[in-house]
Amino acid sequence: MTTSDTALSRDLPDSAPTSPPPAHSRRWWALGIIALAQLIVVLDASIITIALPFAQSDLDISDANRQWALTAYTLMFGGLLLLGGRMADYLGRRRMFLIGLAGFAASSAMAGFAWDGMSFFAGRALQGVFAAMLAPAALSLITVTFTEHRERARAFAVYGAVSGGGAAIGLIAGGALTEFFSWRWTLLINTPIAIVAAIGGLVLVIRDVPSKRTGHYDLPGAVTVTLGLVSLVYGFTRAAESGWGAPSTILLFAAAAALLVAFVMIELRSASPLLPLRIPGDLNRGGAYLVAFIVPTAMFAMFLFLSYYFQNTLGHTPLQAGVLFLPFPAGIIVAAAAASSLLPRFGPRPLMMAGTLSGTLGYLYLAQLDSDSTWLTHILPSELLIALGMGLVFVSMQSVALHRIDEKDAGVASALVNTSQQVGGSVGVALLSTIVAQVLSNDSRSAMALDPTTRQPVPVNPAGFMSASIHSYDVAFYCGAGFMFLAFLVVTGMIRMGRHELGDETQNAAVVAA
Repeated sequence: MTTSDTALSRDLPDSAPTSPPPAHSRRWWALGIIALAQLIVVLDASIITIALPFAQSDLDISDANRQWALTAYTLMFGGLLLLGGRMADYLGRRRMFLIGLAGFAASSAMAGFAWDGMSFFAGRALQGVFAAMLAPAALSLITVTFTEHRERARAFAVYGAVSGGGAAIGLIAGGALTEFFSWRWTLLINTPIAIVAAIGGLVLVIRDVPSKRTGHYDLPGAVTVTLGLVSLVYGFTRAAESGWGAPSTILLFAAAAALLVAFVMIELRSASPLLPLRIPGDLNRGGAYLVAFIVPTAMFAMFLFLSYYFQNTLGHTPLQAGVLFLPFPAGIIVAAAAASSLLPRFGPRPLMMAGTLSGTLGYLYLAQLDSDSTWLTHILPSELLIALGMGLVFVSMQSVALHRIDEKDAGVASALVNTSQQVGGSVGVALLSTIVAQVLSNDSRSAMALDPTTRQPVPVNPAGFMSASIHSYDVAFYCGAGFMFLAFLVVTGMIRMGRHELGDETQNAAVVAA
């Protein structure tokens, strides 16, 4: 009987039989609940993308402010994940898992019933706050529940498929809910799902013993890292509006650099740091966290620009646009399942190298998009290549990022994986949106003219404007290929972990049930 099975048997009521649990132990049902919770966290970063034009119209949100529908969520999520991870360590992973689900259900209802732009943005920000509590608790529950390395590889495959495919699933669900019901249901649907997950968590997820708290929660560290990340992402947003050389843009980037340096100094000196630098200080783990940051930088932006292309350029309905993304999550699920079988045999490095190269080729092929391209011959092969790469990378990367992590640090280490992904996605959307806007502005000048009444630019050559739009997306996809190749270089230069080291994890994360 494994360590997990022993712990689970101790967690049963006194009247329960003490015989060894069957192979279909409840920990696999618990994995389903954890994966469901992670799914709503991940897809909520993208589910509003297709519905946003409808929300903007209903709530009278300006073009300048509509981006906060996305960034209010991702910034609060990414900025508070480290604090959420440490709270999971000190207060209990199961407890924070349930609190996060309850808060996510309530904040989703608030955003779904929003009456104006500010209440909508506030609801989205609160979703991000509770997602920051929920996500690290979910991942750390996997690390302490599945201690045998082959079982953990399978559990990571499920989690990796959800993490990698959740954003695309959000686009599909967002399109269907918007077309058949209302944009509000893209948010309200979270409430019953979160309630079901919370009930399942109470019944199925083991009660863990929190790590002994030896100090404070490092609030100065939490404040500086959150404000630093907000300043960084908002700096890219301002660059799109005011230019890279604008004083406001430069000031935001300078503030971000100063705050993030201050965060590192606080962590070095703190007796109870928010992020013990020994966690990313290991070469293998540091490389995994860097890959976790780089890969979503391209992926999130790809979803955004292909959504614009499907709806604005090709004229598809929200549901049709969502369906066209379907091969992406399907491909990730297949690739993640394959990765779970290949990981114990080959180790993470070859899989991550193959995955980043596959993603690079996918983005390069996608960057050949033009007005004559078709979904079947051009976009579908690109989606499959990128999905194959994501599935291989996510499963392998998570295994390396949490390798040889002490149980007391499982929450914060898990949070750092999610922080890297969310901040990378936020930075990527902001950076590549700025690049696309600048390329489109330069390419479309001959196709635009000033309206004499509104003094606003309007297209006078629709074909030329469409061609300029597609070219701007191609530039973004070339950038995506560059990011994926950068991730390949990080893997080759930093990841040294071999397959024989995976077995060591069984000694590092034992479950201790209440």
